[in-house]
Amino acid sequence: MSFQYIRFFAEISITDVDSVGGKNASLGEMYRELAPQGIKVPNGFATTANAYHHFLRHNQLEEPIAQELRTLDVHNTQALAKTGETIRQWINNAEIPADLALEIKHAYQELEAEYGRGVDVAVRSSGTAEDLPEASFAGQQETHLNISGYSELIHSCRQIFASLFTNRAISYR
Repeated sequence: MSFQYIRFFAEISITDVDSVGGKNASLGEMYRELAPQGIKVPNGFATTANAYHHFLRHNQLEEPIAQELRTLDVHNTQALAKTGETIRQWINNAEIPADLALEIKHAYQELEAEYGRGVDVAVRSSGTAEDLPEASFAGQQETHLNISGYSELIHSCRQIFASLFTNRAISYR
């Protein structure tokens, strides 16, 4: 299957930060460079920034989120909490587009073929600006470990998208 929104670590290098974020670019670089030398680096895949934007567009969330953030005073902690909760709720209640869900399913099935049925994976945020010296977002979003099965994986992907809008992450911007 050809993927539009998924990239396997073997396809990712350190130059792909703008597409898959800093963590995933580093993981891809390690996998590509170290695995051929016999160093065990687990395989995996990343959803791209385009996948995230596709998710927002599919659910018509881009403008409502932008509007909420435009009018927010991040120094007003009550408003910050309300805005963050609202946006996270929108994302957690939104549907993963069918084409993206299918790609995630097929990518996970490829990992199952390599490592065994129900393989545990980590679902992590990897922002495209998080590791830049002028904008270190590292540690601002969630990480989900020991995720097993397609349904749990889809649920975690949605939660990781929502974690881009924790109160801490919003105020950090």
